[in-house]
Amino acid sequence: MQPNALEQVRTYLLALQQDICTQLEQEENGAKFVTDKWKRDSGGGGITKVIANAEVIEKGGVNFSEVFGDSLPGSASAHRPELAGRSFHAMGVSLVIHPRNPMAPTSHMNVRFFLAEKAGEDPVWWFGGGFDLTPYYGFKEDARFWHQQAFEAVKPFGEAYYSRFKNWCDDYFYIKHRQEARGIGGLFFDDFNELGFAKSFQMVRSVGDHYIQAYRPILAKRKALAFTEAHKNFQRYRRGRYVEFNLVYDRGTLFGLQSGGRTESILMSLPPEVNWAYQWQPQPGSEEEKLYREFLPRKDWLQE
Repeated sequence: MQPNALEQVRTYLLALQQDICTQLEQEENGAKFVTDKWKRDSGGGGITKVIANAEVIEKGGVNFSEVFGDSLPGSASAHRPELAGRSFHAMGVSLVIHPRNPMAPTSHMNVRFFLAEKAGEDPVWWFGGGFDLTPYYGFKEDARFWHQQAFEAVKPFGEAYYSRFKNWCDDYFYIKHRQEARGIGGLFFDDFNELGFAKSFQMVRSVGDHYIQAYRPILAKRKALAFTEAHKNFQRYRRGRYVEFNLVYDRGTLFGLQSGGRTESILMSLPPEVNWAYQWQPQPGSEEEKLYREFLPRKDWLQE
């Protein structure tokens, strides 16, 4: 690992956060992200940028965090028990955008860097991240475009990475207790250092940069489409799945809470309006049923 690795990653992440917010603001009608800087008593802090009740984005958050401490939290060491008890330094950008229009999908992205150290031993480091899309009313051209951008993001680093990270994403964002996918996936990877620091960091930058290239055109195309209150109610219902996944399974949420991160920033991913219905089922042949039939099942979108 390079001596100035933390500085390199920090500089990139802060620039990425600002670029994404700037581009999303350009899709709004004057609304801006509000910046909130915070510190953590036990080490570190972050910058949370939030937009709410805007014309296009009903709620969105783009969060930079950098935390460190003397002992790696259990959520981070559970699958790597040999790292338990090491000091840690973690930083990343994590975002979720919930559009107002149900025809526009929710999107999520994060890129992160972990460093775990112990006196007398080599440092252990890795990158993680990815991006995924959660439509409420599906458009196949959007799904193809999203996955094409995911493919382009990792193609320069190896032909096999898209398939590997796409399958990882499908597995990770599967809601086991519902036996259904959260959305149409994208890319997901963790504990990644196999290309060495410089090349692994380059790949992570490519993933981070491709997120807004993938999402902004879709948001621009769908943000002004007509919708009804019934469409909005279905969006609220499907947002409930988002809440369930983030609170039950998401490793980033668990790490943030266990490491003493700022709760408001960690839970910024939760949507503003959600509902649950007892044993609800979509009507056969309806637009809502189409989501379950044609979009949530795992498929190769590049071949569609």
